[in-house]
Amino acid sequence: MMDTRPFYPHSFEEAKRNNDMDSYKQSTQANIDCKNAIETIIKNNYDGQRLGKDLAKQVIADFGIDRTAYVLANTVKHKDHDGRMSAANKEWAKEIFVPPDELDGTDRNTYFVVGSHTGLTDLFVNQFKREVAKLNLWDKSQVNPPTNLDFEGKVMVLKPTSLNEKHKTRDEQLFLPFGGFGCSPTASGRTVMGTFLVDGERANFQRSDFLGEAKKELLPAFAIEKLEKEKRPSVLKKLHDKKSEVTTKDKPPTKDKEAR
Repeated sequence: MMDTRPFYPHSFEEAKRNNDMDSYKQSTQANIDCKNAIETIIKNNYDGQRLGKDLAKQVIADFGIDRTAYVLANTVKHKDHDGRMSAANKEWAKEIFVPPDELDGTDRNTYFVVGSHTGLTDLFVNQFKREVAKLNLWDKSQVNPPTNLDFEGKVMVLKPTSLNEKHKTRDEQLFLPFGGFGCSPTASGRTVMGTFLVDGERANFQRSDFLGEAKKELLPAFAIEKLEKEKRPSVLKKLHDKKSEVTTKDKPPTKDKEAR
């Protein structure tokens, strides 16, 4: 059964400032438990010559993709000068933000650095990346960058970390914004309102939750069909109609897909 403790990718100082200390403490302990699980599974599946296969699958099942990635990226960052860690994995780790977390001169991120042999840890990171690749999620090479882009009416791609574990699918990354100050690249507000293209469910996200605009040539058939049912003007009218329906009394999405 997957660990249900909150995943809180922020520092002690930010947690204290936002009154999120309980989430921070639970998340940090879960990170440590994930790190210990990785060390144990590596130790128990290395015969002195080879590391066992499909080990990352079990850790993902127990702790989820986001936490496992966070712990591994943090580990790689702390071993940046170790030549036994591959350049490819060092580049991969740079894409995952792990905030500095120092308190009274102690780097608290060291609490969840995997202590296994660096070469074996590198192999485990490779296994993890292969498991995630099986999901065929959208990545930066498949989108137009969000910088200076007005989101409204465009098919936007959510970052995998913006979706809960059971909803990390390629189709459910597609989101059609219809309003919110976050649609504008210049507005001070960050909220983006819209619907999931796959099922029309309404949700709110932050502008920072998006990878960018899906490249049109990569859109799946269901998305093209939905967008082509009506010409652009009438599609935008419908979006604006939905925007006018939004009130503070709206119920939250039933599928638990909101951003963390």
